[in-house]
Amino acid sequence: MKNLVDEAWSGIDVQLKRRYDLIPNIINTVKGYASHEKEVLEGVIEKRNAGINAHSVKEHGAAEGALSQSLGRLFALAESYPALKANENFLDLQNQLQLIESDIQNARRYYNGTVRDYSTKIEQFPSNIVANIAHHTQRDFFELENVSDRINPKVDFS
Repeated sequence: MKNLVDEAWSGIDVQLKRRYDLIPNIINTVKGYASHEKEVLEGVIEKRNAGINAHSVKEHGAAEGALSQSLGRLFALAESYPALKANENFLDLQNQLQLIESDIQNARRYYNGTVRDYSTKIEQFPSNIVANIAHHTQRDFFELENVSDRINPKVDFS
């Protein structure tokens, strides 16, 4: 069960990396149209870097919540630029991000399910005896810290 939890976290990690790799492309596309919106663009980059540098499940949860909020501000900003909204590259990046967000949600759901099962096994008799001897401890769920962060940023411009 420990291996399942580790494998599930690896799935989340892969999806987060895909998201982190896509963000610079989105920033560069938006920068061409809204270069004077430096504060918003830097905020997204800062939050992305915080996610990349996160080490624990809780740190990732906090970083992902902040990144989702920043992406929401970025896409709201894009509403002010009709040429950007019509840009084929931007629309493709937006669609890719939507797919990645869905994959992250699925990976998080799977991870949390494996953590639940693992934690239950650690607490149940007689497996709790073996778990204590082997120093197995409960794992953190991958949750967003702020309740308002649980709302996915709207990225649909159609």
